[in-house]
Amino acid sequence: MTGKVYLVGSGPGGIDYLTVRARRVIETAEVLLYDDLVDREILGLATGIESIDVGKRAGAASFDQSQICRLLVEHCRAGRQVVRLKSGDPLIFGRALSELEALKEAGCPFEVVPGISTALGAPLFAGIPLTEAHLSQCFAVLSGHDLLTLPWPQLSRIDTLVVLMGTRNLGQIAERLMDCGRPPSMPVAVVCRAGRPQQRTVFGTLETIAEQMQACPNPTPAVIVVGPVVRHGERLNWFENRPLSGRTILVTRSAEQASDFSHLLTSQGAGVLEMPALVVSAPSSWDALDRAISRIGAYRWLILTSTNGVEAFFARLHHHHLDLRALGGVRVAVVGPKTARVAADRGLVADFIPGSYDAEGMLAEFPDRNGLAGAQVLFVRVEAGGREAITRQLQTWGALVDEVAGYATVCPERADPSALLALRTGQIDCVTFASSKTVRHFVSLVQSDLRFLEGVRIASIGPQTSQTCREHFGRVDIEAASYTLAGLGEAIVTYFDQKTHYV
Repeated sequence: MTGKVYLVGSGPGGIDYLTVRARRVIETAEVLLYDDLVDREILGLATGIESIDVGKRAGAASFDQSQICRLLVEHCRAGRQVVRLKSGDPLIFGRALSELEALKEAGCPFEVVPGISTALGAPLFAGIPLTEAHLSQCFAVLSGHDLLTLPWPQLSRIDTLVVLMGTRNLGQIAERLMDCGRPPSMPVAVVCRAGRPQQRTVFGTLETIAEQMQACPNPTPAVIVVGPVVRHGERLNWFENRPLSGRTILVTRSAEQASDFSHLLTSQGAGVLEMPALVVSAPSSWDALDRAISRIGAYRWLILTSTNGVEAFFARLHHHHLDLRALGGVRVAVVGPKTARVAADRGLVADFIPGSYDAEGMLAEFPDRNGLAGAQVLFVRVEAGGREAITRQLQTWGALVDEVAGYATVCPERADPSALLALRTGQIDCVTFASSKTVRHFVSLVQSDLRFLEGVRIASIGPQTSQTCREHFGRVDIEAASYTLAGLGEAIVTYFDQKTHYV
């Protein structure tokens, strides 16, 4: 197979700002060489392959450019699909030209995949237009590394300047522009960690900005914007004014199920750490579910109360070389819209979804209670128990209920170290729980670190989970009105949107 090298721009921030083309080539790569500023979530797209950190670090051992070029050529000649991943755009201060020249000289096929440059993205995230009819008819992008080689008299006459890699020389940059005629009151913005949940923008003037930045922790990477258009950012800084901006939320869902909920929170500005408190696995035995499937047509109702139950049922159905036709006239009840969507993705349309997405809602609204005497009902559920109220009530109505284990959930062996560190160092604003089991497992994982929950908000998906939270933490601060992950996210947004300050 012929090898090929892709020089890919990862954009200004996280995974959401990758181009479609960039994502495709990263996901199909066989070797990945990446720089320091590339977001770690993006690196997660390239799983199970050789990943090499070739970032350059001031004062620390790192790959030099000739070594990087040699690696690219060697892997390409070995027939591999190689991605060279750079932050922003690879050809804007990306030092990519020497790599392209080396590939060209070696006869290696290559492709350059554009990325959104930080020079363009950072002002956008800060609400600063680089061009504007009355204030900025042109802009220039420059590096702040070597100030002696830049034409400052000419640059000072350009409406808007965007400076990359200039934070260390910020004071000198301001002085040179003022020496060339820019007024000390000229607006300046420094956009730190643009496009990430930690983004912070410092607004000032040429006269004040260097001193203001001394009080800013972790200012790099940063983009400096100079010009009258910066005033718009003070009003239009939309990214940092989202409801959860500046908040860090700990999600305890299972690793397989956390991503959608995490994305919901990050879209509202939150920084999210995942500490799975559940591991989903096969039950200790498939026998009960296999027996039920062998006589599936005998059941009047199939009850599914989780997406895990849906997936387990279909996996086992396919294991026996069966499909939806096996269900015949079996009616299907699901506990909520997400379970219904997962079932619908597999072609199974639910006959009944309660308006209140919990066991109580299902029982209060169940449509067939008067005709259940002697009827057989299949309930696919977690092995360790749960939703016992459903079984008891169905039996009270006369149904013959077969409870079968479709999956098991166990506590992970250990907590994620980065999540524990964030909890111990006071970086967490809120911990979310989507089931009673996640609460109990979290307590087991965290143990003595529970004392660090003081001041951390506890968020629960519904009344049953809230009760378990009160048993272990003595409180619940946020409870979803709609007992879904979307409802939990909405409750968290509402809570923090109303709490501009809290200790």
